[in-house]
Amino acid sequence: MKINRPVILGYDAVSPLGLDLAEQWRRALGGESGVGRLTRFATDADFPVKIAGQVPDIDHLPYDFLKPREQARWPSPIFKYALLTVERALARAGLAITPELAPRVAVTYSSAVGGLDAVLTADRKLTAGGMLPLPCANPNACINMVSGKVSMHTGATGPIVSTITACATGASSLTMGALLLAQNRADVVLCGAVDFALVAPIVAGFATMGGAFVPKEGQPEEAPETVSRPFAAHRRGFVISEGAGCIVLASEEFARAHGLAYAIAVAGWSMTSDAHHFVAPHLETVRRCIQESIHQAGISPGDVDAVNAHAAGTRVGDKVEVDALREVFGPRLAPVTANKSLMGHAMGASSAIESIFAFEGMLAGMLPPTINYRPDPEIPLDCVAEGSRKLNQRFVLKNAFGFGGCNTCIVFERLK
Repeated sequence: MKINRPVILGYDAVSPLGLDLAEQWRRALGGESGVGRLTRFATDADFPVKIAGQVPDIDHLPYDFLKPREQARWPSPIFKYALLTVERALARAGLAITPELAPRVAVTYSSAVGGLDAVLTADRKLTAGGMLPLPCANPNACINMVSGKVSMHTGATGPIVSTITACATGASSLTMGALLLAQNRADVVLCGAVDFALVAPIVAGFATMGGAFVPKEGQPEEAPETVSRPFAAHRRGFVISEGAGCIVLASEEFARAHGLAYAIAVAGWSMTSDAHHFVAPHLETVRRCIQESIHQAGISPGDVDAVNAHAAGTRVGDKVEVDALREVFGPRLAPVTANKSLMGHAMGASSAIESIFAFEGMLAGMLPPTINYRPDPEIPLDCVAEGSRKLNQRFVLKNAFGFGGCNTCIVFERLK
């Protein structure tokens, strides 16, 4: 037995399905969608994107870091949502970061987009009326400031690093955490990611590049909850959403020594680079990432009970992912679930939130459905389209792929 293997002590998430994790999981199992009308900012009739996955406000919650004066200095929502998930994940783990533990607590909690909204707001005010930016504008936009704020809030003084790999950021934060544990540079790692990318130019940019869902010209308007449809024959791109997820990772030795409960471990992982195209995935390196993660876990593809897919809902991306899975698994491909069908694509936070949903499924022996599915003859697979399914899961493969050819795959193992 690998006494120092990385184990999951606690986790928490917020998503378009809600603020409370139990409620989010209940809605996911019920096949409910968190996607709705885009209201995060005002749009006119010509704005291409009308639909999004939005997270409820948390200002009513009783947390010290949400005081008005602190919020005034950190207006980008990424900070308060990140700290909320960290606070609750640590509580769930039953872990207090004392001064004695702090030097051995690392932070890899990251963001793919960061607080660009703060700089965009400052730019508009400067352009419109010559108002100089507030002192907080640039710190809000520093891409590593999320991990910095997590460190400041918790007192963690171990290694700190931002694992920015676009939409694979959350998963990469876990693999970097596993590396730090393996190198004995930390005993505990605060992993995860947050992204709130519903900012007008970012949203419009995803539309013009053909990534985000845009209604087909001349067709009737579709209900928002029906348009996030990974793997489906009628998929038309991803629904941009928001979210945050924190995962507390630790060495099994530390968990045992401190009497901390755990039931899931990181059994294996891999990271590869496509070296191919700035957004389109590459079959060979995606396949190798999947294969290497399974190999490092010391299992065969047939031991994998389920796949939590990246499955953004793009024409090319979904097909490459399924083609890669088929090459690795052959005709015995396990059920493949696509959580983005339920809550859209929260950029770098997606793989953190989806990993947490994978944990919930492993512990409950359940798979949430992939909704809005119509079979695509080019990518045949079992994506649990009929509704939630009972399934005992010891090993689950999590895929995450990001712009720039960043691939991260992780195999999780249920230990109890």
